[in-house]
Formats: sequence, structure tokens, C-alpha cells
Amino acid sequence: MSAETRAIARRFLEEAFNGGNLGVVDELVAPQFVNHDAALPEPTTGIEAAKASIAGYRDAFPDLRLTIEQQVAEGEYVTTRWTARGTHRGDLFGMTATGKQATVTGITIDRIVDGKLVESWTNWDTLGLMQQLGVVPALATA
Repeated sequence: MSAETRAIARRFLEEAFNGGNLGVVDELVAPQFVNHDAALPEPTTGIEAAKASIAGYRDAFPDLRLTIEQQVAEGEYVTTRWTARGTHRGDLFGMTATGKQATVTGITIDRIVDGKLVESWTNWDTLGLMQQLGVVPALATA
């Protein structure tokens, strides 16, 4: 089961986020899917919300590339450590495009039941992104 769940989590990131194929969301995400994204004020629920979230990130970073650095699976859970790179060319969380390139890292834990993503928790370097985009000042160096 670990190889199967890892493959589902990998396919979701590669095809939906990297490839922009939102149709794969219908195939891989359960209707009751709940997404906990540290950057969002509330969890999002359902297939259409998952598509809207992915589209929002891709609209903000049209050249978005997520690289899977490591995956570990146990039972119905898959943990993926990733790096995302892209150029801020569209609105993100109400911020207008800066044209700046950014790189952030994150970890996502997916719960996969019967071949479908049912819940996802993502923590990523939101502050680092805001600093790279110039929205939040970088910390002073000594």
C-alpha cells in the first residue's frame, strides 16, 4: 500500500500543481476532501475547493515547479517534503504581482483512503515567501 499511496500523492503534485491538470483532481480527490494549508485562514473542503486552491497558486506563479525531495508512507498517510519555485506574476492572497522569483520549502501529509486523497495538511515557509517577494522585510543580519 505504501508504494500506491506515495504514487497518488506524487501524481497529485506533479500533474495538478506542476502540470496544471485540474482534471486529475476529480480522479484523485474524494468529495469530502479537507485541505489544511498553513497560509489559508480556514481549511478548504471538497473537490472544487481543491481545484480553486491549485488554480490560485498557479495563477500567481504560472511557472510553478514543485520538486519532491522525499516521501515517506505508512498505512494511509504519505509525508512529502518538497521545494517550490516560481515567478510571482499574478495576484496571491490579495498581493499584486511583483515579478520576483521565489523558492520555498514545505511538508505535506496526505491521508489516502481507497485510492483518494481525503485530507491533507501542509506547512510551508510562508514568511520566507513574503520576504522574497518584498512584502515583509527580511530579518537584519548581525
